[in-house]
Amino acid sequence: MKFSCERSLLQAAVLTAGRCAASKSPIPALEGLLIQAGADVRITGYDLKKGIYTSIPADVAEPGSVVLGARFLSDIVRSLPGGIVTVSVEPESLNTHIVCGDANFTTVATDGGDYPELPSVDRERGIRLPQNILGKMIRQTVFAVSDNESRPIYTGELFEVKGDMLTVVAVDGYRLALRREKVEAGDVEDCSFIVPGSTLNDLEKLCGDKDEKVDITVGAKHISFAVGDTVLVSRRLEGEFLNYNRSIPAEFSLEVEVDKDEFVQAVSRVSIIIDERTKNPLRLRVEDGSITIYCNTGVSQGRDQCPVRGGKDADLEIGFNNRYLLDALKAAPADELKVCFNNASSPCVVKPADGSDSFSYMILPVRLKAGA
Repeated sequence: MKFSCERSLLQAAVLTAGRCAASKSPIPALEGLLIQAGADVRITGYDLKKGIYTSIPADVAEPGSVVLGARFLSDIVRSLPGGIVTVSVEPESLNTHIVCGDANFTTVATDGGDYPELPSVDRERGIRLPQNILGKMIRQTVFAVSDNESRPIYTGELFEVKGDMLTVVAVDGYRLALRREKVEAGDVEDCSFIVPGSTLNDLEKLCGDKDEKVDITVGAKHISFAVGDTVLVSRRLEGEFLNYNRSIPAEFSLEVEVDKDEFVQAVSRVSIIIDERTKNPLRLRVEDGSITIYCNTGVSQGRDQCPVRGGKDADLEIGFNNRYLLDALKAAPADELKVCFNNASSPCVVKPADGSDSFSYMILPVRLKAGA
């Protein structure tokens, strides 16, 4: 095998595919990257749960395939000077030479035939939407994915397509994050599937700020996401996901509108005195025209106030985990928010002030001790 390509292209491909290379595996080949040279060069990383392959243009003198250690290859390519990189492999010994300018490395590869094949995705459904929109939907919900492996279904996000609308939902038992956007009509059919959170973290990094489309192919057991010349393949999570429509309250006794930035700044300021050890709750007192945010840790006290619209005759005190509240407020894709309450023991819901249903964040309150 022998090929030459731009160092910057090779580095980007190695970095992308390396996200799915196994750090430790009983199959040694999975700790490496599969490099296949044909019409172009394709680089693959795979850990048996998810895989990424990406193609780059190259001048291929001799086709072939080998596996090189992912971290080792990444370190080498990153260290190379700019310019053209030539990779050549001796057929019998598999000695591999990586040359760029005066830099010259030699290592031993393993045969590409030892690399497990990525699962094929038998197309059942197809969805298409711009990568900048998909990336935002993931960023604005993935923080609420659970890391509790005892309930694996919630370590992923629900993707639900109805008509021309895609709804993405994450829940971890303490909060819920929901985003909704239109998808391209045509091939779209109603369906739902659950994507692992680790897959979504990789996918979000692949999605740029462009409006180029991401093609999502839904199979019986796997899903693939095609972003330009890169394809991410992942297993689906199986199980029954929370019925989010029943979980989010439909009516509220108290609704106030607030400027997002002002609210985030006030909550952030008071949160300074809260640490992971004490985990004191953040207290909100909702009154006519304002929300007072305060906390008393026993050592320190913090207080701030944020103006709101609405809340006539309101007098509600409610407590939250400050990080959960901040995550939701920062993720909300609107400048004006509607914050909805029923009582001190019922969930708070943050949604758009304009009345649309493009997002919804639900946070469960914490029980407050009297006088604390």
